[in-house]
Amino acid sequence: MPLLALIMSCAALGGIASAAFAVVFLWIPEQRAARLLPHLVSFATGALLGAALLALLPEAIEGAGVARAHAIGFTLVAGLGVFFVIEKLVLWWHARAGEAQGGSPPGHAHRDHAAGMLVLVGDSIHNALDGVLIAAAFLGSVSLGLVTTLAVAAHEIPHRVGDFAILVHAGLSRSRALLLNLATGLASIVGAIAAYYGLRKALDVLPYALAFAAAGFLYIAVAGLIPELHRRADPRTSLIQVIMISLGIAVIAVAERLAGE
Repeated sequence: MPLLALIMSCAALGGIASAAFAVVFLWIPEQRAARLLPHLVSFATGALLGAALLALLPEAIEGAGVARAHAIGFTLVAGLGVFFVIEKLVLWWHARAGEAQGGSPPGHAHRDHAAGMLVLVGDSIHNALDGVLIAAAFLGSVSLGLVTTLAVAAHEIPHRVGDFAILVHAGLSRSRALLLNLATGLASIVGAIAAYYGLRKALDVLPYALAFAAAGFLYIAVAGLIPELHRRADPRTSLIQVIMISLGIAVIAVAERLAGE
């Protein structure tokens, strides 16, 4: 399969298939879904950490050379800063969505609609960035691209569950909410195509793009997912979290080894 076609397929898997899979959780009884979703978040945390530290960052350092390791480190720090700013913007979007959903004064339906639109716009931007990360990884190597796709899909599923619920709360039918949620996944393909043509003409930049992708995965795991896991600190839950995080890391490590053979 041509590389661009493979990149587009994997971007679709990360952006579109994850949205479809996330809907499964909304058909599971609420109590059971509430028990399963935190485990998936733990697994996604491990997958992101594994992809960043065992795949993307080593590939970036190898591609740049030891002499440019400091530059890779600077890119990693700069990437963390960029994702901090991006998260601030996302929080602002969600704050607007929360304001749109709050209360039931006149115009309540209009506010719910606005909340749904904000979620769709935010998801489209997020998915486009995921597509860029996937394309950058594939330009490094096919095995790296496959591992990155797995990590993207793992963290997208719990994210999509929440967004789908917001769209339904905004007054959309389940089928329409699913269709729009899937449509935002197309942005991942657009981002992947843009990154493919942009980075292919500037391969010297590729190691730094991989370091930037590693920064994104690290930030999502450390700043986004781990604080959520800390909300429950009882011994049994904590043990399960450690097991699932370890499983996520192990799956990435095994996938990278198998894909590289």
